[in-house]
Amino acid sequence: MDTYILAIESSCDETSMAVVKNGKEVVALTIATQMDTHALYGGVVPEIASRMHTEAITLVLEDVLKKANMKMEDMNAIAVAYAPGLTGSLIVGIEAAKTLALIYNKPLIAVNHLIGHIYANNIEDEMEYPMLALIVSGGHTELLVMEDDYTFRKLGETLDDAIGECYDKVARVLDLKYPGGPNVEKLALEGRHTYTLPKPVMDDTYNFSYSGLKSAIINLVHNESQRGNEIRRADLAKSFQEVAIDELVRKVEKALKETKIKRLVVAGGVSANKYLKEEMQKLCDKYEAKLLIPRLLYCTDNAAMIGAAAYPLYLKKEFSDFRLNASSSGDIC
Repeated sequence: MDTYILAIESSCDETSMAVVKNGKEVVALTIATQMDTHALYGGVVPEIASRMHTEAITLVLEDVLKKANMKMEDMNAIAVAYAPGLTGSLIVGIEAAKTLALIYNKPLIAVNHLIGHIYANNIEDEMEYPMLALIVSGGHTELLVMEDDYTFRKLGETLDDAIGECYDKVARVLDLKYPGGPNVEKLALEGRHTYTLPKPVMDDTYNFSYSGLKSAIINLVHNESQRGNEIRRADLAKSFQEVAIDELVRKVEKALKETKIKRLVVAGGVSANKYLKEEMQKLCDKYEAKLLIPRLLYCTDNAAMIGAAAYPLYLKKEFSDFRLNASSSGDIC
């Protein structure tokens, strides 16, 4: 018998719902973005985000059910992202999920947002184990080993700033509009790697660090400005991107060599970066490993990935009660 899960994602500035069949087929997906509003402030304003989620949540529900041509009674379960993310934003989605689960007597499934990003790779491809999972987003940079469904062993993580956060800070220094990451990537296409920047973490661990690289760029721009020198913005964007992503490649290569694992998934918003995709594909070709990266729609925040990640939990009957609450942190392991 087919399983239909209504999934809700509201961890940051997208209000999204999806109907996902058997953890694989996206029957319907709706995403209400707040990007234009937050662009006015140069970044996400948490109070505004939670208010806009509240305004959008009912409309998004109506829209996704209409697209799916289904009713709430047709759903087998309600899934919701509960962590990590902006607490106020997460609460809106959680309360909506609780209300629907209570009214329609459906099991409630709590999904970690980061695990959702990993399982986005399972929507149009087939995740096979064991595999390496690289999470690259605004708040997280982590490298994990998965031996099976929902089994995670952390190899390394960021010691300070995540790579996505670093992209956003560099964008601000270069006076690029929000969202910063895609605009840095676009500008880098016009430049050459001419600036000498520090390598992030040149140790033998699997950990990452981007605060030093971020600080070096801030200081460089400030010092050049003080001297009256013009910053070659495209060159600096190119130099930053290559140094930042080279560190990801170096650590993943170390993992491929040492674990002998032949499968890699890349997850999180930064996985939409084309240069990252190209470099990871070269690396996987070198080690004869299979690379999975979701298409753009499933790279960024969306409820389909929450539905995909909820399905294994549904099969194991790992349900939540109505005490479920939001968490701004929420490590996978």
